[in-house]
Amino acid sequence: MVSGTREKKTGKIRLGMVGGGQGAFIGAVHRLAARMDDEYEFVAGALSADAAKAKASGQDLGLAPDRIYTSYEEMAKAEAKRPDGIEVVSIVTPNNVHVPAAKAFINAGIHVICDKPLALSLKEAKGLEALLAKRKDVIFALTHNYSGYPMIRHAKAMVKAGELGEIRVVQGEYPQDWLTTALEKTGQKQAAWRTDPKRSGAGGCVGDIGTHTYQLLCDVSGLAGEELAADLTSFVKGRALDDNAHVMLRFKGGAKGMIWASQVAPGNENGLKIRIYGTKGGLEWKQEDPNYLWYTPFGEPKRLITRGGAGAGPEAGRVTRVPPGHPEGYLEGFANVYTEAARAIKAARSGKKADKDVAFPGIADGVAGMAFIEACVKSSRANGKWTKL
Repeated sequence: MVSGTREKKTGKIRLGMVGGGQGAFIGAVHRLAARMDDEYEFVAGALSADAAKAKASGQDLGLAPDRIYTSYEEMAKAEAKRPDGIEVVSIVTPNNVHVPAAKAFINAGIHVICDKPLALSLKEAKGLEALLAKRKDVIFALTHNYSGYPMIRHAKAMVKAGELGEIRVVQGEYPQDWLTTALEKTGQKQAAWRTDPKRSGAGGCVGDIGTHTYQLLCDVSGLAGEELAADLTSFVKGRALDDNAHVMLRFKGGAKGMIWASQVAPGNENGLKIRIYGTKGGLEWKQEDPNYLWYTPFGEPKRLITRGGAGAGPEAGRVTRVPPGHPEGYLEGFANVYTEAARAIKAARSGKKADKDVAFPGIADGVAGMAFIEACVKSSRANGKWTKL
């Protein structure tokens, strides 16, 4: 079997996409992110499960007619045979398609960039992890986009350097209000699939935004979860999945944490916020004000570190595009994941590993996220019983 992944050695990375067609939200975000640093060329897609919509979407985006596919299975087989086939696929579908689509492309020798959460279940996620362990030539990235923000990179570097001392307490919250009413019953596409267990999995709010919060806390703090106690609630009558989550966390090594995630909190849009506290100091970061990181050494005044400003280290600098004071955030966070993955893919073209500074969420983050979701669901069903991760 000919693989475009192995054949190409220079130039832009040939990118395909599964999902993200007409009426989709996140597909356009991924395409914008991929274009931002000019690393990718979008050349093929299976953009919808509906054949007519897939073809119309491909035409709208200017894809060649013979590279507009009506299924990901067809796309994986056809692209793997082409000398100019895609090198990487972006999977931007509802959760139930993530793993089967990823497997099809991994088996075809094509790299994968997948939206989160990884899977419908932990079992499914571990199956994908096992496949990737056998296909070490394939790169897998998971788009936890907040991990790409410059000040998150700086916060992580500070923790790693010991500037906060031993980490004791981590807290995260992610309130939204868009599901305060039964929006899914109006035909709104995003609400419909995100509240459907068959397409979303066992977690609603806890899977959609709770996993973002958990991944970010673990990424910045360097901690690994050990057990949790969760209270998940579906406040909207008739809703099949949770729309509010309160989670207490115990981490390996003794640190403690809490997460609140909600999609029924009026007045909140995307209020992701994290706090990290250690024996020497604390950090605080808000997604809606992402260029600022507050740092408080114990016993000293609070300090503001700005993206691109004085005090921001090289870890933040390498993913910063514009001068300080200019807004940089959501799209750039996605773009940083795509660009970091591109660096790994370009190294793989020559059978090499990417530089050690290259970092992006991967299969381990995806499996940890699914373990978090399933532990939350299990704990909540047992009236908040402490449950192993």
